Amino acid sequence: MPESKGIVMDPWRLFFFLVISVIGFVNGEKIHHQSNHQKSLNTPMILPLYRKTPNSSKFVQENFHRQLKEAEHRHPNARMRLHDDLLTNGYYTTHLLIGTPPQEFALIVDSGSTVTYVPCSTCEQCGKHQDPKFQPDLSSTYAALKCNIDCTCDSDNNQCIYERQYAEMSSSSGVLGVDIISFGNGSALEPQRATFGCENMETGDLYSQRADGIMGLGRGPLSIMDQLTDKGIISDSFSLCYGGMEIGGGAMVLGAINPLPEMVFSHSDANRSPYYNIELKELHVGGDRLKVNPSVFDEKHGTVLDSGTTYAYLPEPVFVPFKEAIMKKLSHLKQIHGPDPNYNDICFAGAGSDITQLSKNFPEVDMVFENGKKLPLSPENYLFRHSKVRGAYCLGIFQNGRDPTTLLGGIVVRNTLVTYDRQNERIGFLKTNCSELWDTLNVPGAPSPAPTPSSSNSTPSSSNSTIGLTPMLAPSGLPSYIDPEDFQVGLITFDMSLSVNYTDLEPHIDELAGFIAHELEVNASQVHLLNFTHKGNESLLRWVIYPAESDYYISNTTAKSIFCRLNEHRLQLPESFGSYKLLEWKVEPPPKRSWWARHFIAVIGGVVITLILGFTSVGIWFVWRRKQALNNYKPVGVGDVVQESELQPL
Repeated sequence: MPESKGIVMDPWRLFFFLVISVIGFVNGEKIHHQSNHQKSLNTPMILPLYRKTPNSSKFVQENFHRQLKEAEHRHPNARMRLHDDLLTNGYYTTHLLIGTPPQEFALIVDSGSTVTYVPCSTCEQCGKHQDPKFQPDLSSTYAALKCNIDCTCDSDNNQCIYERQYAEMSSSSGVLGVDIISFGNGSALEPQRATFGCENMETGDLYSQRADGIMGLGRGPLSIMDQLTDKGIISDSFSLCYGGMEIGGGAMVLGAINPLPEMVFSHSDANRSPYYNIELKELHVGGDRLKVNPSVFDEKHGTVLDSGTTYAYLPEPVFVPFKEAIMKKLSHLKQIHGPDPNYNDICFAGAGSDITQLSKNFPEVDMVFENGKKLPLSPENYLFRHSKVRGAYCLGIFQNGRDPTTLLGGIVVRNTLVTYDRQNERIGFLKTNCSELWDTLNVPGAPSPAPTPSSSNSTPSSSNSTIGLTPMLAPSGLPSYIDPEDFQVGLITFDMSLSVNYTDLEPHIDELAGFIAHELEVNASQVHLLNFTHKGNESLLRWVIYPAESDYYISNTTAKSIFCRLNEHRLQLPESFGSYKLLEWKVEPPPKRSWWARHFIAVIGGVVITLILGFTSVGIWFVWRRKQALNNYKPVGVGDVVQESELQPL
């Protein structure tokens, strides 16, 4: 699902300028979501983004782990896993736990937002998201934030409220509350009380997205980072690491880490804008510098780094020479139309499907900062895979309408550790494998918030089956033990835990199977319940997905889609089925068949063809014999009358 955001000022700076111009105050932030491409002259365009192993080393991973441990001696860190990807969702999420007992939510990691919010149980105009709505009444530690001089109050001057309006006509509004926020058992940071938004209304893309809400990491009093640093709980820094092409996932650290020697830094002026900016001076394509004035990267908001934006957007004076330089380097590839015929995307075919070999066809792009340091961008940092043509890729960098701001989204920092060192007003970049980085950060025994299959010998009735390790996916999206070219998926099984009594659930099994089929985008006839167990009010079910009736195996494309949805906990079921967890899931090849079973159709076809040829031959022979008989028959003529002989006497 494509995502986009633009940039506007924070409320106080906006208030200041609006007072000067004698117009009313509007509480706005920036564009956050955009489900359709906006390729007009005034609005940045965003397209759906559809793993290359970067040049990282084991030394970097181990060094980072050591630096993280050293930093924890001063302040604790919150180590959190990232989920989703730019291909399917257009954003990355992390899991936060709110309340006592904790209620879990998948929130978009957004360095350009200044408030964290989730749908509230009282919301009548909220979409259907990944998790159930937050229920304040079920949290013994929740408290509404009463009206005060530091917040915007509701019409009754009773409670603090928030409003966020986005340029693509989506919005979020609700009340502000205070509760315990937990960052997962894998984090050294203890749960903390923090202010967050409880949504009472959402519109546009915020209404239709799968993620529950937003985790605001920007600069502002409601930002999670500002709240934690103002209390001296963590150091004033955080780091994000987005997974590579077609893998997704990654890691996040709230709090400082000691910078590695290989990290490239750029100055970030906190007074320039509420958004995280860097001082970009040059762009090089294939070693050749673009002939543009360095001041173009400093227009309006300058060069902004925004984790919640999918793509990158350049001002027209930069985009035009960038596009020309790219196309000149790719003259050996065939230019084709993009995946959406409504938009003139710049795409190229003939590069091959192996993303680890992209650098052989596409040039490296260098970002040069004010200090002369370079950040190399590999092809995965400016390309996305064409969704309809195999071996084709499209540019993920676009013209930013008429806005002179340079906006760098998540695609630019894939497989890059990005440290937002707010205390020292700088942002650091280090190329590494972000999917592997999570394994470096993860500690033994710490459960992951993602769906977790247990060992292969476990069953739905296992007492510890709710905690395990998420299977690593290969570049194609298949489990790592599967060769994506040779392996055929015969069936997929997975275990599901539902927080409802099976007696209540049993009459609705067929209905549940239908919902699962819909969420996995397969036919309802392919989803079957294998077995179930129950314990108290918890039901444990094992499901199997078969190939379609006319197929012998599930195609790799369909299997990949199913794996992604299961691996990222993206099944969305009605609230009547309670909350659920995905436990173990696995794939099996098609069952081995005998020679007769494998060649049954060929044998039957051969027999049918033989019979047809045999009957045809017999028919032709019969017709030929008839013709021969007719040719040998001579009719009796008048002159050929035979005279009768006289009867001889007896």
